[in-house]
Amino acid sequence: MLAYDPASSPLNNNNWSFALVECFHIAAFAFSIGTIALVDLRLLGAGMMRQRPSDLLRATTLWTLAGLVVVISSGLFIFSSDPIRYFYNDSFRLKNIVLVIAVIYNYTIHRKVAMSDQTGAGAKLTALVSLLLWTTVTFAGLFYAFT
Repeated sequence: MLAYDPASSPLNNNNWSFALVECFHIAAFAFSIGTIALVDLRLLGAGMMRQRPSDLLRATTLWTLAGLVVVISSGLFIFSSDPIRYFYNDSFRLKNIVLVIAVIYNYTIHRKVAMSDQTGAGAKLTALVSLLLWTTVTFAGLFYAFT
């Protein structure tokens, strides 16, 4: 049976590679969540009131997608540094489950509501659910280091 050796991962072979990939991961995550949060704040009526939600969504879609691509790609590299340790960590598993739900939600329900330019209670609820999902992903990722 083959055993995984964390020392064989390129991210574990020098002092700066893991930290560099982690910086890209965190920066891209902040960028993608930030663009999603702009749309959420608009749906909540808390900012960017001169723009319609659909215009704001169209303006941020490419940036959100680019951020998510970098986040997922760099996350796979980070995972490869010690997959067994990550897999058996409850915070990591929660983060990934909620991440999948958040991405699906973002590109289905959230997108549909934002494109319809709704501003009522349904739009506010949609934005709150979105913010809750992305906040959960963020905190589960942070708590990985402490569990």
